[in-house]
Amino acid sequence: MPILSNKLDPLFERNFIFRENAILLKDDSAPTFDNLSRCLALDAASDWFSESEQKYNALLLGKDEPNPKGLEDIPIREFFARTKNKKGELFEIGALSARARGLLHFREQKRFCQKCGSPLKDDETLCARKCQKCDLYVFPQIEPAVIVCVKRGEEILLARHANRTKSFWTTLAGFVEIGETAENAVKREVFEETAIRVKNIRYVASQSWPFPDQLMLAFVAEYDAGEINIQKEEILEAAWFSRTALPEIAPKGSVAYDLITGVFD
Repeated sequence: MPILSNKLDPLFERNFIFRENAILLKDDSAPTFDNLSRCLALDAASDWFSESEQKYNALLLGKDEPNPKGLEDIPIREFFARTKNKKGELFEIGALSARARGLLHFREQKRFCQKCGSPLKDDETLCARKCQKCDLYVFPQIEPAVIVCVKRGEEILLARHANRTKSFWTTLAGFVEIGETAENAVKREVFEETAIRVKNIRYVASQSWPFPDQLMLAFVAEYDAGEINIQKEEILEAAWFSRTALPEIAPKGSVAYDLITGVFD
């Protein structure tokens, strides 16, 4: 059986239905296979697949399609919050939902060969798509990004980002560039965005973040030197805060929330 199949498997007990960045639940539980079948019967799904190795089915609803009866959608980050332990670690069902949503995005974005333009199809032995003309393999893309809580005594450094739709305060973050280590990315991002230098960088956790394909590498670092001078293209404002007097911060479910609230201290 192919690793990814365009046929849903009724024997798999774990089923996921997504719409954009929301997951659909029935009484706080995952939907049934019948719910997925109903979506297919009504031609409401834009894509679907099953993964034999992990034994689950996943389906993506069209943006404007109504919910199947009895299902409600919640943000995936909220689902993450419900399926995390006290150490900020995702339980299996939360991690599997991140994988399913990420693969749906991969299938949506990788339909044609980047080399010759021919259609791609799911490979029969690998979690990949294969060109039907030139045999090029295309694998799911993962974008590593660092996210860091900078501490200065009892204070932490938070910022409001210019490219966020919601104006909450959160930790600094950025993508790892080609040729640099994750630790160097931490130093570079913090300095570029706030002119602050850091030391004693310590890795604490990671989180799959399928919005659309990030792997967040979380760090804690200590203040070393400098005064805040923001990169205005990226940051609206930055400041030091005590954890006993925090502003509105990133919501539960994100590794940023765990960093800010001291889960990894």
